[in-house]
Amino acid sequence: MAAGDEHAASEVLRGVARHLNCLNEDNKATRRRALELIRRDTLDRALSSGVQQEVFSALLQPLLRCLSDPMEKCRETSIAMITEFLRSVPRPEEALPYLMPCLAQRFGEKEVLEPAEELRLSAVEMLVLLVEVCGKNLAPFLSEMIRVLQRSILDPFPDVKRESCRCAVEFAKSVPEHFHLQAESLVNPLMLTVSHQHSRVRVSVIEATGAVIQHGSGKNMDDVLSHLAQRLFDDSPQVRKAVTAVVGDWLLHMRDRYSYFHRLIPLLLSSINDEIPEIRLLAADLWRQVGSQWEKENEDDIKDKMDFLLTPPPHYPPGVERPGLGCRELVVRNLGRLVPAVSHDVTDWLVPTRIRTSQLLSVLLLHAEDHSTQHLQPLLATIYRACSESERDVVRNCLAAAKLLGTFVPPAVFLKLLLEHVTTPSSCSQPWTPLMVLAAVLGGCSGPLLKPHLQQIASTLVQPDVCQEYQQVVYLERLSSCVEMLLHQCESDCGSISLQLLQVLVTVQSLSTDSQLSEKALETVQLLCKVQGLDSVIELYRQHMDQLLDWLSSSVSTWSSFSPQRLQLQVVVVQSGPVIGEFLSQLMPLLCSCLQPNRDPEMRMSIFTMFAKLLLDANNTLDSRGRFCDESEQFLCDVLLPNLVWRAGRTAAAVRTAVLSCVLALLHGQAITPGQLLSLEEKLSPRVLSALDEDSQMSRLFACRSLSAILRLIGTSLHQEALNKIYPELLKRLDDSSEEVRGEALQALDLWLSSLTKDYDLELCSPHLQLLFQQLLLHLDDPDSSVQDRVLDVLKKGSSVHPVLLRREVEAVRDKHRSPVYCDLLLQSFSSPPTS
Repeated sequence: MAAGDEHAASEVLRGVARHLNCLNEDNKATRRRALELIRRDTLDRALSSGVQQEVFSALLQPLLRCLSDPMEKCRETSIAMITEFLRSVPRPEEALPYLMPCLAQRFGEKEVLEPAEELRLSAVEMLVLLVEVCGKNLAPFLSEMIRVLQRSILDPFPDVKRESCRCAVEFAKSVPEHFHLQAESLVNPLMLTVSHQHSRVRVSVIEATGAVIQHGSGKNMDDVLSHLAQRLFDDSPQVRKAVTAVVGDWLLHMRDRYSYFHRLIPLLLSSINDEIPEIRLLAADLWRQVGSQWEKENEDDIKDKMDFLLTPPPHYPPGVERPGLGCRELVVRNLGRLVPAVSHDVTDWLVPTRIRTSQLLSVLLLHAEDHSTQHLQPLLATIYRACSESERDVVRNCLAAAKLLGTFVPPAVFLKLLLEHVTTPSSCSQPWTPLMVLAAVLGGCSGPLLKPHLQQIASTLVQPDVCQEYQQVVYLERLSSCVEMLLHQCESDCGSISLQLLQVLVTVQSLSTDSQLSEKALETVQLLCKVQGLDSVIELYRQHMDQLLDWLSSSVSTWSSFSPQRLQLQVVVVQSGPVIGEFLSQLMPLLCSCLQPNRDPEMRMSIFTMFAKLLLDANNTLDSRGRFCDESEQFLCDVLLPNLVWRAGRTAAAVRTAVLSCVLALLHGQAITPGQLLSLEEKLSPRVLSALDEDSQMSRLFACRSLSAILRLIGTSLHQEALNKIYPELLKRLDDSSEEVRGEALQALDLWLSSLTKDYDLELCSPHLQLLFQQLLLHLDDPDSSVQDRVLDVLKKGSSVHPVLLRREVEAVRDKHRSPVYCDLLLQSFSSPPTS
């Protein structure tokens, strides 16, 4: 120190000597005034750096004593003066032996903590300044610095927390060779603060954690990783960006990073799917740097792989940039440790964790490529569990991962496991999960690679335990998706398994209770036609109808109301349209077998209802080739009539109603010739007539209509004895509770009268006509005028059959009617000329 500077310093110190004495006064105003005067005579004067250094050394201890002054203003002034001296003196490190212990006592102990948060902030800012100006000279005071930071990081004031984190970062960089000795002491305070409500505080804590771990011993990595992983779900993009930067820095620069690759890689790769583009780009850039650095560090180890691994595998996902060799190798070498962790987190109770983990799975598989084969079983188990939940994003991400498995894993390998799970889904929480995953994996595999395995896949899907065991809509959707995916991937090659695929789609339609799913399955049937170059679905059924009917017939002896085969039969016969008429020789024995009276009644009822619909459009279905007439007589005798025999019970009555609908459809659809009907009349009429007494209104209605159809077809050919058995039963229906049945009975009676030819012996059968006329005349006085009008029309028809008898009967009852109007109208018709 120059003599002049020494003299100047002495002069300054003599000038402030009295003020220094005043710092011990009890009066707080006096102490505050003394500090202000000391400042005026030292810092506010333009002193040389040498003088300032000497003055600071003399004033330091009095100023440090003021840090404990009861008056806040004195403490504030003292901190401000010390800070200014530190910034201006040439050798601030000379103050450390006095300054650091004092700061540690004042700001690092709970018992004497500074109450004013602004002063605590100023103190931490002074610490940051100390790190900047003293650097390595702070090494001997490591304990004091750590003690202050432990306390200040937990400070209630957010700004103090942030400045403390900044101080920790700078201190760690300044004394790295010493910092590691006590770095772990800061981990707990940092982790207690990492979830602070202020995002800027969380960012600062994450950055400080990065420095503490980077320059520490590495023993506390496990203590911080779980907290940082949670911050990847932070609402603040800046927090997520900070985590990404810190993890990337560890992967690049941490001394023991190789030991933690399996823990750090998932964190960095998770950010590659962040919703913020800036974070995604940062993560991708850091990951590329990590991969490139690893390549350089392990160049000798991977030299033999360089050429092979630089060539993308065939059928690589389009539009996806292939990761670098180092990145891929890092994932491959750590995949055994990563898969269990992913498997655990993908079922985490927090939805964001499950979503982020499912995204990570796809990234890992994209890096692992064909190396995922050796981990296929645990990977599939992970995907099964994830796809069994209701969170759509998780399911979508895991299916994308499954598609990558299909791209990189040989079909022979993944099919061995997948098809086993499809046939025995009990190992999964949901039975449709293996089908869902199978469809996704097939979507990632190329058609040429799948071609040799098509028969194996189709044979599995068509197994009854697979396609008929479950009737949930979601299961059937997944089953249909597998077929659709095969068609998209293999197209015309699917011709070899066309029958099995059609059987699966028929089953889906038959079991589905959802109209949209049925429509989707039908669209897939049309796609099956398209890939084979067929013009229509009808052509497809023509190609396979023989095998389809054999397929159904093989189990017909075991059908019941719960059997899916009866529903499959309905889909086949309805969708095949005119084709079914070409295979009657196989269809009719099948129907005769399952419609015997001793078979399940509910099953018979549903099949009879279906058959009635076919008969109504017989020309475009059963009789499309004009061959059904050869089968109809036997079907009527062997199937329909036996099922019309009365049996007790509501179900049996419902079956008879369905059979009557078939009889009516058979007659209306002209699927039976008049000659055949005439030969069967003696067997058919009694069954239909007995149905007129059924409790079911629909059965009585069908019976009346059937009699009308019989009379219309062969009425004029019937013997009078057969005719005379019909009208009495119809007359009973005129008192029916249903107006519709009464109307159909009158229609049938009108046809009955039209059926009387010249061969009908009027004299011999006059009692029958008399009874008919008498009963009709009773209803001519019906309260319902519409019934009276219809009865009048029927009686007018009767006037042409036996006018004398009818006139006599009308005159006999005219005066007994409530109103003679209708009788008079009828009598007038006798004198009117007949209408043509």
